[in-house]
Amino acid sequence: MDSEALKKYSALHPKPAGLTLHYGTAGFRTKAEQLDHVVFRMGLLAILRSKAVTATIGIMVTASHNPEEDNGVKLVDPLGEMLHPSWEEYATQLANAEEQELQMVITEICQKAAVNLHKDALVFIGRDTRPSSKKLSQSVIDGIQVLGGQYHDYGLVTTPQLHYMVCCQNTQGQYGKATLEGYYEKLSKAFMELIKQSHCSGESQRNLKVDCANGIGALKLSEMKPYFPQEVLIHIYNDGTKEKLNHLCGADFVKVHQKAPGGLDMKPNERCCSFDGDADRIVYYYKDTAGHFHLIDGDKIATLISIFLKELLAKVKQNFKMAVVQTAYANGNSTRYLQETLKVPVHCVKTGVKHLHHKAQEFDVGVYFEANGHGTVLFSKAAETKIRQLVKEEKDDEKREAAKMLENMIDLINQTVGDAVSDMLVIEAVLALKGLTVQQWDALYTDLPNRLLKVQVADRHVIDTTDAERRVLTPPGLQEKIDALVKKYKLSRAFVRPSGTEDVVRIYAEADTQENADALAHEVSLAVFHLAGGKGAPPQP
Repeated sequence: MDSEALKKYSALHPKPAGLTLHYGTAGFRTKAEQLDHVVFRMGLLAILRSKAVTATIGIMVTASHNPEEDNGVKLVDPLGEMLHPSWEEYATQLANAEEQELQMVITEICQKAAVNLHKDALVFIGRDTRPSSKKLSQSVIDGIQVLGGQYHDYGLVTTPQLHYMVCCQNTQGQYGKATLEGYYEKLSKAFMELIKQSHCSGESQRNLKVDCANGIGALKLSEMKPYFPQEVLIHIYNDGTKEKLNHLCGADFVKVHQKAPGGLDMKPNERCCSFDGDADRIVYYYKDTAGHFHLIDGDKIATLISIFLKELLAKVKQNFKMAVVQTAYANGNSTRYLQETLKVPVHCVKTGVKHLHHKAQEFDVGVYFEANGHGTVLFSKAAETKIRQLVKEEKDDEKREAAKMLENMIDLINQTVGDAVSDMLVIEAVLALKGLTVQQWDALYTDLPNRLLKVQVADRHVIDTTDAERRVLTPPGLQEKIDALVKKYKLSRAFVRPSGTEDVVRIYAEADTQENADALAHEVSLAVFHLAGGKGAPPQP
């Protein structure tokens, strides 16, 4: 390690005094002007990680659905998955080290993680469309070069595209070609093969309005348009030419405010969807003839995909184990529908994509979506091999056709991470093949009315949870209080969990009516305020 070069470059990317940041599920995120030293150091860390695992590592500069002024950075592990938890700690240590400690911290990481500095290293870099992203990705390159690593800069890409490239590279092209063209070709080919089998049920032309959150999704979706068949008409809104990223638009805005984004004119019963700022989340919605807004969130997306996959799996008659993985935020009626009507096992895990992804890997077919629209489907190696074999060798027509559809689903779904573009194509294909309108999809089940609240507390760590965050262990007496409140209402449940990033406690409640869900959420928030050290004035109804 060239300590002089490290000193020289580190001085060009100084750490602001007193700033402490933590690497969480989304990597680092904060105001863009506070990130220069962090991205430089993540360039260093990506090289160390690449040398440690002898594989290509990804680094993405984005702050997803945050305001345009913010930015962030996250690392991508060899198979396109999120950074290993033990390395999240190294990331935090490295980001917060004082300048004179940098070399010592790097040496420590090398010892703990058995990093051989003489090995080759390669890092793939991507960035979103924020004004600050280009300069920050240049700082990443500085970090990479200090440790003598190689890099390939993909420039402007969606977060899932970078995950995809890293996976392609490390599987020696088995997962696909590590280029944008490779991504567009693989997805569009699988999509066309799938919809070829829909016997023009209903619409001959498929119109879809897409709100791209004034972000990277708009650029990449328009690049992909020439690859789509003529009957698929994608109309792009909020393409970033006029308004600010994520401002009054995007999947997060639509989900939180339960209303259509600005910049998109919705006619009754038109199918619409929104991506978030870095295109790894998607939600659908429509307006009925009475003008009411209907949101179709991640739970309903998981349900639609599960119906389709379950039918195909039944036709191929293999003993594949399928399950849906949710968090405590999944609507109670979605869980009921999956378990009782579809007879699909449902597993609940802690909030955070990494927990969902990890659990989904336990099954032959694991479907996971967060209510916010982030999710995907994972196929086990054994299931994928068997399905591809059936396509080639199965004599029975019905079995072979079903296997062929499953094979196209495997190729259409980005198994590395939630991907708005890929998920959109999966949904469009399933709706076409099943001849479903957006209203019929929405009518599969009715969401239970629910309410999300948050309460400021002096220290969020006083709350400790268990049972996938559905029950509280501390402070004493809080869970008993919640249980008593829940008993007052029909079809009700409530849980509280500490935020991962700030001193607030998040509260979720659902019940048979909106009024009851609101009342329950408020009563639980008062209990949290009094028993968990609330700050300021008590919550008002």
